[in-house]
Formats: sequence, structure tokens, C-alpha cells
Amino acid sequence: MVTLLNIILQNTALTGNLDVSWGHVAFAIIPVLLLIVLMGFLKMAGDKSALITLATTIVLALFAFGFPIADTGLSFVYGVLKAIFPILIIIIMAIFSYNVLVKTGKMEVLKEQFSSISSDKCIQVLLLTWGFGGLLEGMAGFGTAVAIPAAILISLGFKPIFSAVASLIANSVATGFGAVGTPVKVLAEQAGVTDVQTLSTQVVLQLSPLMILIPFVLVFMTDPRIKALPKHILLSVIVGVVSLVTQYIAARYMGAETPAILGSIASIIAIIVYAKLTSTAEDKELKAKFPKRSFGEIINAWSVYGFILILVILTSPLLPLRNELAPLLSTTFKFNIFDAVTNAEVVRSVKISWLIDAGVLLFLGSILGGLVQGAKIVELIKLLGTVIKQQRKTIVTVCSLIALSSIMDFSGMISQLGLALAIATGSLYPLFAPTIGCLGTFLTGSDTSSNILFGKLQASVAHTTGADPSWLAAANTAGATGGKIISPQSIAVATSACGLQGREGEIMKKAIPYALGYIIVAGLMVYLVPKIMGTVVF
Repeated sequence: MVTLLNIILQNTALTGNLDVSWGHVAFAIIPVLLLIVLMGFLKMAGDKSALITLATTIVLALFAFGFPIADTGLSFVYGVLKAIFPILIIIIMAIFSYNVLVKTGKMEVLKEQFSSISSDKCIQVLLLTWGFGGLLEGMAGFGTAVAIPAAILISLGFKPIFSAVASLIANSVATGFGAVGTPVKVLAEQAGVTDVQTLSTQVVLQLSPLMILIPFVLVFMTDPRIKALPKHILLSVIVGVVSLVTQYIAARYMGAETPAILGSIASIIAIIVYAKLTSTAEDKELKAKFPKRSFGEIINAWSVYGFILILVILTSPLLPLRNELAPLLSTTFKFNIFDAVTNAEVVRSVKISWLIDAGVLLFLGSILGGLVQGAKIVELIKLLGTVIKQQRKTIVTVCSLIALSSIMDFSGMISQLGLALAIATGSLYPLFAPTIGCLGTFLTGSDTSSNILFGKLQASVAHTTGADPSWLAAANTAGATGGKIISPQSIAVATSACGLQGREGEIMKKAIPYALGYIIVAGLMVYLVPKIMGTVVF
């Protein structure tokens, strides 16, 4: 174990001149445990829990890790800016888009649309969270896939806690290729992997069982009756296999940009076809109760989300328009911050490209859709102000969480935790590799950030143990997708969308078992598949 530690320290650029100290590891884990205890066991509100943990992290950084006061302050400001752009803007605008539909009365039409597909609650939940939510994650990411489906579920009559937890669980697998493949592309850069298509394929392979298990969990949560199990299994296998095959083909032959998008579209089609083939007399009677809508009425009702999807697609990396718009109107905040991991000053920046920013696109789509649906611009602006006021606690929570993760990153706390886990697990490291990715997402709220933090570490351990660097790098993002289920930032998005501010701890306690099961499955895939198929996995 000591030998492995020395090799890792010598070969990974992540650790720089940092010495691994188990005393520091003990201090570094305090913010993680404190946040879990405050939210999960003491049931303290998210904003208060986050503020207390932030204050504790600052004290630890200054006194336990000797991090300079000035750099602690810069890390805090940098974290707050990262929280606002794009996370908070997207949260607020996603909730705003939903409220526009409520104000114009078109949400009732959308509810009719979802209900008319099937009266089966399981199909409705799967369609909204796994299908529609996965599509939103694949194109935009950053909370849209939690906020919008959760809000629509509540409008369909589902309980807020259920809507929040179901949306969090569903927003897992797709995040690996969220925001048009950003996490995997960043992972390839960090881990030094040149074959992005192979890396993407390995991510899909590691997540393959979860593409069937997560849909099953969602439908079983909706209807836990034993007699409904055969139906649940059939639906889960159909949707999961369609997702898996589509994502595998997209990853193998196209790369990281499209697996989540194409997989979700294929899932939506499969769910709708299943609903039509299994429709009952009750479904037909229910559909007959709804007023017949013209094509124009349906298009009008979907105009808010329609405009959002069109804008997101037009400005995605898949089309050249993004590169033309990005430099036209942008703002960049640069920070020179001392990094205890590399023992050197690093430059970090927060860049806002206003014409392609996801939050701005949500805002424009909501405004355009609202105007088409008959709302006045003054009414929409007032509505936005109301939404911002309602999200005060969420703003405090998310800013505090991202700021504390930034401080933990620069002061070396996160690296200490990752290295400690790598060393403690020894030869069983592949089994726990996804746990490191999960830890990164839990702390930062982002699959991409987790890959930045630990991508190099995963590849370095692979080099020293003879494993495939690409396979262990993929394990990081596989674990990171599970971390999204219990990430405090994701939970803050869910509570905001469901009007559950102050009940973050209750949601976390319900979500933890699912996240643990998720990581166990991912760990077993990472550990066993190479033993069965050989060292290199394609």
C-alpha cells in the first residue's frame, strides 16, 4: 500500500508537491460529514446547513491547511460566480418557464397531453423524468432535467417529495453525456485519453445495467404493488434496452455529444409506443373526457418548451452557429488563485457567452413562448421578479455549496480525500473508482467538475497498476452520475422546483439508498468486466 502511494505521488500531476497526510484527510472529510449530518439527520434547512458548512470549511482551510486568507477569499468569490453562472440562472429560468405556462393556462393543456398518452402513472413518470428529463440533460444540463420534470409531475397530481426524488434518481445516467457530452470531453482532456469514442463507449458499457435498473426503480416507486412487477420489468427492459443500444451506437460511432440526446429521444418513442400497444378501455375513456385540441392549440401550448429546445439545438456544439455567436457578446472574470495541490498560482475564469448561455436561452424561450400564449411583457417580467424572490433560500444554498467546494478544491481537501480512498482500497481500487467520481459530484454538484478534479488521478492509478487508463477514467464519470442523485446542489434544484425549501434533508435521506445501490452496481461493472473481457475494454 505504501509503495502504491509513493508511485501515485510521483506520477500524477494532480498531487504536485502535496504530501498526503492522514491528519489532513481527517480534517478534509469534516465538511462532507457535517453537511450530511445537518441536512440528513438534524433535518436543518439547506441554506442554514450550507452556510454552517461553508463557515466550517473556511476555518479548516485557514487553520488546518494553512491556506492564505486572500486566496480563500478569491476562492469564495470564484465559487459564488460559478454558482450564479450558469447554475442559479438556469434554476431560476427553468422554474420561470414552468410558471409562465401556469400563468397563461397552457400547463393544463400539457397535462392533458401527458395524461392522454396513458392513464398509467408509471408511464407518465418514466416519460417525464427518464425521457423528457434525459433530453433536457443531454441538451442543456445544469439542473434543467430536475427542475422542469419535477414541476410538471406536481402539476399532474404527484406528491412534491415523490416528484423531487424521482427526478433526482432519473437525472443520473444521462448526466455522463449531459450538456452535449461536456463531462466526457473534459474527462478525455484531463486523463490524456485521445480516443473519445472508445472512452464514450466504455462509459455506456459501465452504465449499461443502470439503464434498465433506473427505469425499474422509477416505475416501482410509482406503483410498488407486487402484482405489477411483471409489467414493471417488461417496461423497464424495453426502455432500458432501447436506451442502451441507442447510446452505445451513438458513443461508438459518433462520440460524446449525442448519446444522451439520441438515447432519450429513442426512449420517448419506445414509451409512447408501449403506451399505445398496452392501452386499456380506461385509457380510451379518459382520453374521451378531454376536449379535442387542434394542432394549432397543441403547438401553442408547447411553444415555451418548443422555443427553448429550438434555441438550445441551434446553439449547441453540434452546429456552427455556436462558434459564431460565442465571441460576439461575452464577459470574463479571471482569478489568480494559489492552488495547494500544484503548489503554484493558477488562473481560473468564469466566462459568460450571453448569446449561447443556457440560462439566457431558457429566459428567451420562456419570454417568446409566453408572448405567443398571450401574456404581456410587463406581466412576464413581474412574474420573473416573483420567482427570484421565491428562490432566496435556494440562492443562498447553491452559492454556499459551490463556494465551499471551490475552497476545498484549491486548499487541497478534495485531492486529499480522493487520494486517501485510492490508497486505502489497494488492489480493489477499480471496485471503488466510481466512488471517487461520486465524491467529486457530491462536493461540486457537477459531473464535469468531478472529472476535472479526479480524471488525472484515475488515469495515474491505471498506469501504475497496469489497468486501461481509459477504462478507469470512464469509471470516474460513471460514479459521478450516481453522485448527482445526492448532490446537495441537485437537491437544492429539486426543492426549489417542488416548493420544498427547508426539507432538503428529508429528500437526501430518501435518495441516499438509491445512490449507494447505484455506485455499487457501477463499481462491480468497473471491477468485473475487465476480468471477464480482458485488460482493455472496448
